[in-house]
Amino acid sequence: MISNPRTFKFNIMIYFLELWNAKPEWLALNATERQNYMEQLGPHIQNLMEKGVKILTWSNNNPSTSKKAAYDYFAVWTFPDQATADGFQELVQAAGWYNYFEQVNLMGEEETANGLIGQLIQL
Repeated sequence: MISNPRTFKFNIMIYFLELWNAKPEWLALNATERQNYMEQLGPHIQNLMEKGVKILTWSNNNPSTSKKAAYDYFAVWTFPDQATADGFQELVQAAGWYNYFEQVNLMGEEETANGLIGQLIQL
């Protein structure tokens, strides 16, 4: 087990991971159309930041990754609460993101290593 586990959680942090690939619909757009689409997302992302959302990274999935997931891109976000995370998911859907990108998501509350190891042991 990991030494010095955190015992108390005062602020629940929600982690949200997105993994995606571009669909043919995205590739069919020209660069100007892609730019325009991304620019219209900007104010929504800024609004999320003002609500305490953080983008930890938007990245390419490194081809040398052992047991690499079959997705080319990923993002890691943190949300201050479940309601904000739910609002983000609704925003992504409403923005038509899934029309252009094949995506899977992961979401969960912040957990300690010891807490999760305990859950794995109890399976």
